[in-house]
Formats: sequence, C-alpha cells, structure tokens
Amino acid sequence: MERMILQSRLEQGCEEYAYAEDVLTAGLIHVKEMWQSGADLDRHFASEHIAAWRATWPESGISDRSLRLYEVGEPNSI
Repeated sequence: MERMILQSRLEQGCEEYAYAEDVLTAGLIHVKEMWQSGADLDRHFASEHIAAWRATWPESGISDRSLRLYEVGEPNSI
C-alpha cells in the first residue's frame, strides 16, 4: 500500500491519494483520490504500479471494490 500511494502521488495530475481503514469495519479500506483530469486518472489506471498492485490482491485478501467517480467543477466564491 505504501508503494502504491507513493508512486501514485508522483503521477502527473495527482492532487491527492490516500488510504484509510474504516473505524467500524475492520479490513475495509477507503481510498481517496483527486486527479486534475479524467485523462490523468485514465493514465493512473493504466500504470505499471497499479497493475502490480492489483496482481497482489488475491494473496492480500482483497476480494472486492466499489468505485465512485465524482466530477467537480470550478469552486464558487461565497
């Protein structure tokens, strides 16, 4: 996980990348990512380090994932 975080944070367009274990559900890991563009996220999904990370899932006990993407526009001044 540490290697995945560090390598992802070095990618073009990565503004935030972090993991956190759920306090109430042991073993449930939340991944928070923020990318400058959809193209940057696509490159991330195609990267060698994410392929290597996914290859470790069976031995790491990772069995499922739920992905939600949100598109955010420019911030408004209040």
